[in-house]
Formats: sequence, C-alpha cells, structure tokens
Amino acid sequence: MGEVFYVTTPIYYVNDMPHIGTAYTTLAADVLARYHRLKGREVFFLTGTDEHGQKVAQAAEERGESPQAWADKMAPHFTGTWKLLNISNDDFIRTTQERHALVAQLFIEKLKESGDIYLDAYEGWYCIHDESFLLSSQLVDGACPDCGRPVDWVKEENYFFRLSKYAGKVLRHIEENPEFVQPESRRNEVTSFIELGLKDQSISRTSFAWGIPLPFDPKHVMYVWFEALLNYVSAIDYGADPERFESIWPADWHLVGKEILRFHAVIWPAMLMAAGLPLPKRVFAHGWLTVEGEKMSKSLGNVVGPDELVDEYGVDGYRYYFLREFSFGSDGNFSRRTLLRRYNAELANDLGNLVSRVLTMVDRYRDGTVPEPGAPGEEENVLREKSSALVDSLDRRLAAPAFNEALAEIWEYIHALNRYVDVSAPWSLAKDASRGADLDRVLYNCLEGLRIVSLLISPFMPGTAARIWERVGMDEPLKGARLPESAAWGLLPAGSVTTRGEALFPRKETQPEDS
Repeated sequence: MGEVFYVTTPIYYVNDMPHIGTAYTTLAADVLARYHRLKGREVFFLTGTDEHGQKVAQAAEERGESPQAWADKMAPHFTGTWKLLNISNDDFIRTTQERHALVAQLFIEKLKESGDIYLDAYEGWYCIHDESFLLSSQLVDGACPDCGRPVDWVKEENYFFRLSKYAGKVLRHIEENPEFVQPESRRNEVTSFIELGLKDQSISRTSFAWGIPLPFDPKHVMYVWFEALLNYVSAIDYGADPERFESIWPADWHLVGKEILRFHAVIWPAMLMAAGLPLPKRVFAHGWLTVEGEKMSKSLGNVVGPDELVDEYGVDGYRYYFLREFSFGSDGNFSRRTLLRRYNAELANDLGNLVSRVLTMVDRYRDGTVPEPGAPGEEENVLREKSSALVDSLDRRLAAPAFNEALAEIWEYIHALNRYVDVSAPWSLAKDASRGADLDRVLYNCLEGLRIVSLLISPFMPGTAARIWERVGMDEPLKGARLPESAAWGLLPAGSVTTRGEALFPRKETQPEDS
C-alpha cells in the first residue's frame, strides 16, 4: 500500500466552542484524508483538543470546576461537531491523556540530556489568552498583536529551549524546501521573522500547576505551546512503538490557522531537529474567516457554530459552501446570502436538478434500468475526455491544496453534463420509436457522467456522493472505489436498477435578512 499519508489539524483549545473557523481547518484536512484514501493510500488523520495552560485553569476556576472537569465537559463538543460534519479522523487526541503526557515527558527529557534545555529566569510580556511570550516591539498599542487583549509583565524562573541554536538550520531548511511552509506569502513572513533573530524559548511555568510536570523538576509544568506541538508525535506512539511511529512520521500536512504558523514553522522544526527527528513535509497556514465582514467575537455575538448552518443547509450543503467559497490560503468572509445563493444555484439547480432530470427520464423511458451504452458519438467522446482530464486536474488542485478550484472544475463538468442533456434532448428521442438505440446511448452517458461526478465529489460531499452512486445503479459501494481506476468510462453496468429518490438539495426560497 505504500507509506502512510499523515494529515493533522491543530489541536483546539477547550476554552471555546467549535465554530466555523475551527471547522474550516478540520474540513480541509478531512478532504485531503478522504482523497488520499480514494487514491488507495493508507491514511492517518489526526485532530484533538489542547487542554492545559493558564487560560484553561482560569476558565475552570471562574466556573468553580477543576481544570480536568472543565476539559472533560468541553472535549465532547468537538468530537460531536466532527461527527455532525462527517469528519473521518482516525484518532482524536486530548493532551490530558496519559499517552500524551508520557511522550511529552520523554521528549523533554531527551532535549535536556542533549543540553538543549537549561534553567534561567524569564522577564517580559505574556498574553494569557494566546499563551504567548511577546517582545515589546511586537505589542500593538501596548496590547497583544494577535488578540488585542492587554498583556501582563511576568517574571519567573523557567526552563528554556535553545531555539537560537537552531535558527540557521530552520531558515536553511525553509529556503532549500520551498514547499515546507505554504502559501508563499506566509513563507516569506516566517523567513523574515527568523532573520530578525530568535531568542531562546521559555518552555516551563511555575506560576500555575495545570500542565504536565517536567520529569526532572516537577515544580515546573511545561509551557502549553511546547507541550501541545508534541501531540503530532504522541498520537503515533513516539518512544513507545518505534515501528508504528516510523511508518507514519513525518506528517505530510500540518494544516493550521495563520496566527499559529510561527509555532509550527519555527519552534516545532527546531524541537524536532533537537530530537533528531525528520521534519514534517508541509505546514500550510490558511486565512481567517470573518462573519458578514466582522471578525468573530463573543462580545459582538456573531460567532457562528456549524450546527445551526447544518440544520438549515444539511451537512454537504455546509461542506460544499466552505470549500467552494474561499481560497484556502486567503482570508474569507462568511455570508448567509452567499451561502443561500451557492446552495440554490450550484447544489439545488446545477447538481440536484441534473440528478433528478436524468433519473426521472430513465425511470419514465426505460423503467428505471440502466440501458446499453451503444457506440459513442462525438458528444460522448467529449464527455469522456473531459472526465479523464478532470481526474488529472483534481490531483494537481488537491496537491496545492486548492479546494475551491477543484470544485469549480467539477462544476464545469456538471455544466457540460447539463448541456449534453439539453442538446441530446432525450424527451424528443423518446417520441421516435426508431431512435431507441440513440435514447439508450444518451441515457447511459448521462448516468455514467453522474457516476463519475459522484466519485469525484466524494472527498468533499461524501453523503451526497454515496447517494448518487447508489441511485445511478452501482451495486458495489462507493467506499471501495479507487482513483484513477474507478473513473474509467463505461463501468456502470447495463441492466442495473436506478432509483429516483427525493431531491438531493431542495431549493430554498426564503432570503436571509440583510446584516
């Protein structure tokens, strides 16, 4: 089967409920995981929750709960949301699990033994909300540059990681491997940041106790960001099962929001270098999502959860919109108006209506049975060539990854199928008894085109894909299909029974109110 394709999301802080921003990263990782399974690769897809740190401890204290009880209450919101969105993760790691703590302690012990960790005192600015140490030059009007909140001046004894020792090595790796940090604009930010000079990184705290104790000095707990990054190796048994670890590591993709890129593209590579481990192949930082032009915030009351949108538009309506509307590397603006527009135009009309038209005609003219394909004509050959080119293009688009471009090209093919129906006019052929073979050929090609559409949308819209696959008459489950073999033209068996079924995407007539 070859090497394992390993894709990760960040692990999400248990202080907040899942929202469309956290779901965006997870959804992108899910598409990559599903696509590589479709290509026949073994896949390991990891997500999880980040449950330690001062912010979690404070949130629990405010609610009169222990930090562990608070984390135990919050983690199911994430697992439940991923189940709702049909996310196919292979594992869900929580940093309060023993398997993670053991690896974190093993890792930090290894760095201590190699001389890359030392005891000193930290004095400087600290943002509790982002759990990040900041230089005076990084502050914006005296506040955190990322979240805008006030920062605290802290002074305490800490252990430090010799980050400065690895600055040159990390920079050289980024320059020699342009694909390592993506997109390019983010890579340039990272290299500029390193070139300004890296200070050694504080990696322990003594001012609170909610964290993993340092094995060599238990009055210290690990700095949450140092420890959290280790989830990517603790989930695959680093130090416990070398054979499993080496079969999965390094990660193919770390998908992250742009606000945590420096941790993943600077500190994490240095930590791995210090431990003598290979670096991940790619770190991709996507943009932020705003809501109706405003940054999401609790104070504005505009935080949007996936559940409310799924209730209205269905799981695949939700998945399609977020993958189609935005360019993954750029910021994007969520709007209920654009969601409704895409749903009605592209899902209800372009795809849903095409499926309904074709299956209705097969039901009416051929008693719901897949007809014989017959000899292809010029129009059919065009469809075949387009589908073949689409398979190759999908590979390129998802290597980027450019989810919106991949879906745009699939929809061009759906438009071509709609034009084929209009030009071939099966309803006219059905009126002429002498043209039965032509009718068979046209209906077969419509069904076969839909079969290929269902195959290619399966990483993006798995539920819809499976329904179309079954309705056009495929007995073998879609789960067993593989690219490129299953995209070969003509694999829909004549004589199979089709199913009309209900509308895939019932049109919505109500317009959302303007914001």
